[in-house]
Amino acid sequence: MRHLKRFILPVLILLLALFIKGLAPVIIDIPDELSHAIRMLGSIVLVIAITWAAIALIRTTKINFLKRYDTSVPDNLRMRKLHTQYNILEKILVFILIVIALGITLMQFDAVRNIGISIFASAGIAGLILGLAAQKALGTILAGLQIAITQPIRLDDVVIVENEWGWIEEINLTYVVIRIWDKRRLVVPSTYFLEQPFQNWTRTSADILGTVFIYTDYTVPIDALRKELTKLLESNKYWDKKVNVLQVTDAKEHTLELRALMSAATSPDAWELRVYVREKLVEFLQREYPQCLPKTRVAMEKTQ
Repeated sequence: MRHLKRFILPVLILLLALFIKGLAPVIIDIPDELSHAIRMLGSIVLVIAITWAAIALIRTTKINFLKRYDTSVPDNLRMRKLHTQYNILEKILVFILIVIALGITLMQFDAVRNIGISIFASAGIAGLILGLAAQKALGTILAGLQIAITQPIRLDDVVIVENEWGWIEEINLTYVVIRIWDKRRLVVPSTYFLEQPFQNWTRTSADILGTVFIYTDYTVPIDALRKELTKLLESNKYWDKKVNVLQVTDAKEHTLELRALMSAATSPDAWELRVYVREKLVEFLQREYPQCLPKTRVAMEKTQ
């Protein structure tokens, strides 16, 4: 019933257009010139109504189809792929319908029709000028089409663009909207994702590895830290029980660099897990091995 409301207004406008175009001049005694204007008005309203109804049909069909594919489930790669494709396809069809409707409407006027004939007579020059003027716009639209086909990004993908971490919120023909983690919105042209490097953390799957770096003194007991890391992960709901590693990744002049590696089902879960593990490992060192925190040693030699 809710979707039927989309069609009520365009259908009413369609009936009004048919009345204006066909019945009004017959029922009402009006001059020929005014009758011609009324018929032209009816034709324009008819084109608008048909275009409106077609757009409503496209959107209703898309909504009903995508309703079966819920993107809120954890393993939603296929769902996000379908949502991306059909949302861009909808925008393409709506754009084409509006352009066609605008062209048909303008061709109702003799002056515009004559201008069109003159332009077609010099199609070579007009095409060159139009191509140069619309090169960037057409390139952006074609980039949007290529994103729909190749899908380097999808709706709700986790990406890093311009050193900003966020989710793909909208994919339009000419631009993409990224929802940054702090609720800002980053808007970039579609061509960016075909010309510039960026990180897509959910390209093939949503699971991801998280890292935590801890710097300690050389005297730190590594095995005790490994046991503590395992204990922390097993008690945390964000850990997916796949990866649990603690390694010494560097030995600097004054400290050891320890890297804790852990896995999570999604990047937001990985973030929560990382900050939790970092905080608890530091607390563990402060409580159990305060002597192993980073320190600077100074040797004093007694002189005679």
